[in-house]
This record gives sequence, structure tokens and C-alpha cells, in this order.
Amino acid sequence: MLFYDLLNGIDWSGDAQNMEITDVCSDSRKLKPGCVFVCIKGLNFDGHDHAAAALSSGAAAVVCERDLGLPGQVIVENSRLAYSVMCGNFFGNPASRLRLIGATGTNGKTTVTTLIKNVLTSLGLKVGLIGTIQNEIMDEVIPAHKTTPDAYELHALFAQMEQKGCEFVVMEVSSHALDQCRLGKVEFEISVFTNLTQDHLDYHKDMEDYFAAKKKLFDMTKTAIVNIDDSYGQRLALMLPGEVVTCSTKRQTADFYASDIQCLPTGVEFHLTYREITSKITFGMPGNFSVQNALAAAAVCLRAGISLERVVEGLNACKGVKGRSEVIPTGRDFTVICDYAHSPDGLRNILPSMREYTKGRLIALFGCGGDRDVTKRPIMGEVAAENADFLIVTSDNPRTEDPEAIIEDILPGVRKVGTEYVVIPDRREAIFYAVEHARPGDVIVLAGKGHEDYQVLNGKTIHFDEREVVAQALEKLSNDNG
Repeated sequence: MLFYDLLNGIDWSGDAQNMEITDVCSDSRKLKPGCVFVCIKGLNFDGHDHAAAALSSGAAAVVCERDLGLPGQVIVENSRLAYSVMCGNFFGNPASRLRLIGATGTNGKTTVTTLIKNVLTSLGLKVGLIGTIQNEIMDEVIPAHKTTPDAYELHALFAQMEQKGCEFVVMEVSSHALDQCRLGKVEFEISVFTNLTQDHLDYHKDMEDYFAAKKKLFDMTKTAIVNIDDSYGQRLALMLPGEVVTCSTKRQTADFYASDIQCLPTGVEFHLTYREITSKITFGMPGNFSVQNALAAAAVCLRAGISLERVVEGLNACKGVKGRSEVIPTGRDFTVICDYAHSPDGLRNILPSMREYTKGRLIALFGCGGDRDVTKRPIMGEVAAENADFLIVTSDNPRTEDPEAIIEDILPGVRKVGTEYVVIPDRREAIFYAVEHARPGDVIVLAGKGHEDYQVLNGKTIHFDEREVVAQALEKLSNDNG
């Protein structure tokens, strides 16, 4: 590809020659001869410091935000945005030929995007998925490293999806990706706003900054689907100039309204009303928040041209999403739920929903991630204590922090409420404890890990799948009981 073609759509200055380019990259460790190196300033590094070395290593040119005094340099206002646009150009801008559906919010992105893909796929449509758990090209699974990939990986995925015949691509869009311009100038046909609650404040300076990052998705979206049960959703719906479709479990004036909600151990039942037509939904994920996710998925599919009858059929056929209100079979007289709730609002969603059908004690096993927002730790402790009968405070992903120090940050919130608790820093031991001490009718919520099959301890990643740990604990329980 010629360099000027790579720069298409970017305002730039410099005296670069229109040479043949082999690749584009922003990581100096991935340099190839003849590639363009884009200088990006990160939290812990600045690509501008490596620009001269990149040219010495064979880069054909460098793109930067300031004059570095280098031959053939190209200067742009925003190198992150330029990098994203260049990646799209390098792969032939496949996103422009795909019907893109995005979902953003603190909670619910994975469930909403998975539901949409399942409904569309059930109709024989070819759909790609980009998300937290994994990326998918129809039935092909590709490991995911971030909720929203790096711009180069993202456009490479778009190209693969187009090549294999995908018509739709459904993707989770993180606030980090939006803030870092990873999406470039990609246009979405439909995007969903699920909710906004305290999370990622180790990255965003405050909630307004977090909200502003999320809002950016809708600047590149034709139709917005907004959950107006959420206060930030209400704000967003009033701010957007384009088409806004509202969803609610509380406001009958919403475009999509859920009523007669019944929470069951195996899922939820409710009536969905759209344009004065009411349909019954029996959805295989427990929790009132699952109703909000199902409403959003229904709204997207209808806006994408699917009939209400087929949407209802598709939702009723869905069995749930891994790590989202997932029931782990025990064969016992108590229930174990695995959920990704790792924020105060995540716990506020999952615990009251489980309470509705808990006959015994509601037990919450949870921790907080290391190297992340410290201020939410006591809040999570308080929320868990307010909504559960017994707490097992343990580790999540401590990363480089001391697990016991993280727990000490959590406990003031727990003590504020006074709910009975135990502290077991080792998460495996904590799960064994929960299973061994479960009583008939108890519901144990394993919160925080969800779909993850690993744990990060002392900066190292180890295999850790809660489904396997629960099975091992149950086997030990059986052996101990003879």
C-alpha cells in the first residue's frame, strides 16, 4: 500500500514520500522493515522516545504529534486517532461494509451482545462477535485479550469477518477504547447504552469523565438504544440529537417496556410491550437486570429489521451467558451462582435478584481487583453486607497488590453494616469453605470472576476456573461424608 493511501482521511503535515508501505504499528517491538511507526503516548511510555530507533530498525516513516526533527516524519494532531484510521485503511476499511452493532456501559455488555448474536444467528444470519469473553466469527472462536481490541487487531478481525461472509458484527465497546480512539472513525448502525456505575476510576478522573468517554460511541452511531432505568441513561437520551429508542422496566412511556416480571431460579419471565403489542418472554438468566439486557437485545434486533415474533422466539431459546448469573450444577440442596459482578452496582444487581428465590441464606463470596480503583473497595463491602446474610471476603485478581491489604480496604464497609463474615484470602479455600458450610436452601454467589478461567497473583496468571473448583469441593464433600 502507498503511504498517501494509508494517510487517507487524516490531516497531516510533513514532507514524507509516497512510498510503498509493508505494515503499520505502534509497538516498537513489532517493527517490520518498510512499516510505518506511529508514536503514541501512553500512561507508562511515550512512542515518541522510540521514533529515531524505529527508523534505524527499518521503519519507512514515523507518524508523531510533534516535530522530532526526523527525516520523513508526518505530524498529526492526534496520533491515537491517526493510528486507528491508518489501521482501517491498511485493511481496506472492512467495517464500512459490515453492519456494526455496539454496546457500552458498566454492566451488561457481554450479555446484551451475546443475546443479539444468538437471536441473529438463529435466523441463519452470519454474525461476528467482539467481546470480553472471546471473539467469534460465526462458530469459530478466537481468544480475546481486551474487551475492545487494539485498533490493528480490531480492523484485522473486521477483515476476517468480512472475508468469511459476516453481515453483522456485534461488539462490546469499552470506555478505555473510546477514550483511546481505538475505533477511529468507524460508524455503527445501532449502539446500546446499558448503564453507568462506579468502576474504572483508576483510569477516568471521575464519573463525568467516565460518562463522557461512553457518550463518544453515540457520536458515531445512527440509532441509540438506551436503558432509561439508569440515571445516566436518562441524561444520555436527552442529549443525543439522532434517533433514540428507550427501554425500561419502570416507565410505561418507554419504547420497550417490561411488566409482570417474575424472577425464578432458572431465569425470568416478563411481558414485553412494543408499539402496543405485548409478548411473553421466558428468558434463561435469573435476575431483574437480565430483563433490562433482554429488552435492549430485543430493541436492537427489531431496529435491525427482525420481526417481533422472531425476536421473541430467539430470546426464549437463549440459555444464558457464561459467567453471567450462571448456575453451576451441584446435585445438592443448595445453589451456586457464578457472576462477573466486580463493582458495587454489579453486586447491587445480582444479590437482590438472587434474594427473591433464596429459601435459606444468601451467601456472597467476593473480593476486589488489585491495581484498580481503591475507592470502590469499602463500597463493595457495604453493598455486599447490605444484601447478603453471610459474607466470605476473599481475593479477586490481586495482581501486584497484597491480597490481605485489599481485604483490609473492603472490611470497613462490611463492619459498617454488621453482617456476619469470614476472611479467607485464598479464593480456592474460600470456595471450599462455602461449599462445605452450605445449608439446605442456601444460595452461594461467587462474585467477580464470572467467565474468567484464571487468577492474577503476584503479577503472574494462573489457571483458575470456578466451575472446576466447585466440582472439586463437591467431590471432597462427598468423600468426607462417606
